[in-house]
Amino acid sequence: MPELPDETEVQRRLGILYSSFESGANQLIGDSGRDPVALAEPTVEWLQRYEQIHERLRAALGPGVRIEHVGSTSIPGIAAKPVIDVQVSVPDIDDEAAFVSQIEALGWVLRARERGHRYFRDPAGTPRRVQVHVCQVGSKWERNHLLFRDYLRTHPDRTRAYEALKRAASERYPTNRLAYTEAKGPFIEETLAVAEAWATETGWRP
Repeated sequence: MPELPDETEVQRRLGILYSSFESGANQLIGDSGRDPVALAEPTVEWLQRYEQIHERLRAALGPGVRIEHVGSTSIPGIAAKPVIDVQVSVPDIDDEAAFVSQIEALGWVLRARERGHRYFRDPAGTPRRVQVHVCQVGSKWERNHLLFRDYLRTHPDRTRAYEALKRAASERYPTNRLAYTEAKGPFIEETLAVAEAWATETGWRP
């Protein structure tokens, strides 16, 4: 199993994240909530829930967007937080009139505005079951999430290593979702580097 980064590295990564919001480069909206980090064993319900979410988003946003299941619940057989991550790729990420009110009308509120990314989730104070990530078609954000997913789907050894790392991170940071996420960062970055070589060899494209 790959080792978790030490506390200094996690805090460094968190410092970069927080400074991006403090500087105004990115924007947090609303209450952050205090959801615990709790992994669940995989279940077919995750795919069923995604399909329902996909249908609702498609009806609200129309045919001009790409909707994909991403995150750990999209990788068969891996333990994950029971939260469905959905990636919506739009023609123009800055044209918020084309998607913000439509997604919020479905019950998921805009929580963060970052360069090239908008993040929606269930309202603070309610169980977190869905996270919607909106990005630009053809962007690095879109590519990385789909490449990481598809590489793990076809490389079970790497998937098992990721699952073990997630379990260790959830035990170290059971009440800090941001630290949990940042602790996985080095592994994800390393995997993406390997996956890019795989994409070149196989002709993989988003």
